[in-house]
Amino acid sequence: MATKSRPMFLFRPLKGGRITKHILLVGFGLVMLYPLLWMISSSLKPEELIFRQPGLWPSEITLENYTEGWTALKHPFGYYLWNSAVITIISVVANLVACSLAAYAFARLNFPLKKLWFTLMLGGIMLPHHVLIVPQYIMFSKLDLINTIWPLVLPKILATDAFFIFLMVQFIRTLPRELDEAAEIDGAGYWRTFIRVIIPLCLPALATTAIFTFIWTWNDFLSQLLYLNNPDNFTAPVALRTFLDASSDSSWGPMFAMSILALGPIFGFFVAGQKYLIRGVATTGLK
Repeated sequence: MATKSRPMFLFRPLKGGRITKHILLVGFGLVMLYPLLWMISSSLKPEELIFRQPGLWPSEITLENYTEGWTALKHPFGYYLWNSAVITIISVVANLVACSLAAYAFARLNFPLKKLWFTLMLGGIMLPHHVLIVPQYIMFSKLDLINTIWPLVLPKILATDAFFIFLMVQFIRTLPRELDEAAEIDGAGYWRTFIRVIIPLCLPALATTAIFTFIWTWNDFLSQLLYLNNPDNFTAPVALRTFLDASSDSSWGPMFAMSILALGPIFGFFVAGQKYLIRGVATTGLK
């Protein structure tokens, strides 16, 4: 008996409600992207036209802002990008090592007052960072560490980012304990189990930690402004601030141009680890 063939569609037709939802999402996306698009457009305009022609499409395109901004400060802007890269890379590596070790201890090991220490660690998430700025500055000042990178990277080495510890603890708790027991039967100790079993399975959580640490450290302005006073130690966010001066003319065009260059590493790092970030956020703490 012959059957009536059904038409094949490459795309399913959208219903009215879904069309409205997609239009709203596209609209919100454009609103969120508008400041970035405006900054890109402004970086390609002559400086005198940036605020006279506020539209997105420049009537005149020039690369003068990029060439001028690259050499406008004491050092080429690549020098400040390198300073940011050094601090960010050290922070990422330190957070991955220190936070994963602390998370493994809380998730798998037994030690005295474990619940109390875990509760105190969670309390660090609820405490605003700005509350700690003054006592931390006094402590680092007495240690003669001001105007060095140590106040920025030492907290990462000591696993003070409680958010990432909690993230990894929740992820490790979802891993079957039978894996640890099998490794113990094979003669593996805590260190070997951690390196050979736990770490390979924690790649999504580690990638999430690396991406957020990279973004937050690269974009950090307040801490870097507070601890780095010598222009030779300035990072990209602090160097961008020097383009604006309340007592003299502000270089808006070069600042926008260098801001676009400073966004490049963040965009590239996020794109490279996006799939791990989504997997880590989607699977952490659900069970």
